[in-house]
Amino acid sequence: MATYEYRCPRDGVFPARFPIGQAPARVRCATCAAEAARVFSAPSLRAMPRPLVAALDRAGRSAEAPEVVSRVPGRRGAAARPVHPGHARLPRP
Repeated sequence: MATYEYRCPRDGVFPARFPIGQAPARVRCATCAAEAARVFSAPSLRAMPRPLVAALDRAGRSAEAPEVVSRVPGRRGAAARPVHPGHARLPRP
């Protein structure tokens, strides 16, 4: 469903929803029942939040040229210690 705008001569512009490509050229105004003509206007586009745009950009760039890291991310300057002392005795690959 898409939202289309119609202009009533008495009540002004109002929205109406129809399936895409099936909007009639004229409809009746819901307020006064006068005939209203369809108005061609810009689509309703909304801006995305900046953090989301940045994340989408990073994801798109990494698809073609992934970032290469030289170490496993973790605590800076300190070697990662196991949380439980028994973890140190587990076999390593």
